[in-house]
Amino acid sequence: MSGISSDVIRGYNDTMILYLLLDEESYGYEISRRIREISEGKYIIKETTLYSAFSRLEKNGFIVSWPGTETNGRKRTYYRITDSGRQYYYEKCEEWRLTKDVVERFISRGETALQKGE
Repeated sequence: MSGISSDVIRGYNDTMILYLLLDEESYGYEISRRIREISEGKYIIKETTLYSAFSRLEKNGFIVSWPGTETNGRKRTYYRITDSGRQYYYEKCEEWRLTKDVVERFISRGETALQKGE
């Protein structure tokens, strides 16, 4: 398997983006690069997915955006997490822990059954 299916990770794109905004503001390309870097290339977020997430997060009040300075002739939009976004991030982290626990039960039991030849 070369990477993670976008269907599998779709529900956690917001979580990854918010994580990257916890300590500092950033812009789209940098966030995309950091997701690729932190995932060690196992997940590369598509540009349309990223900007769709920015739009949804901003609409829900989890981030704010503003135009930044031009770099190489291109304008950047910067993003910053809000207090509501921090709360949402922590809620999504808890949801992940619960999800991981449930799915792990099925995977570990399935692997055990396969090893036994069931």
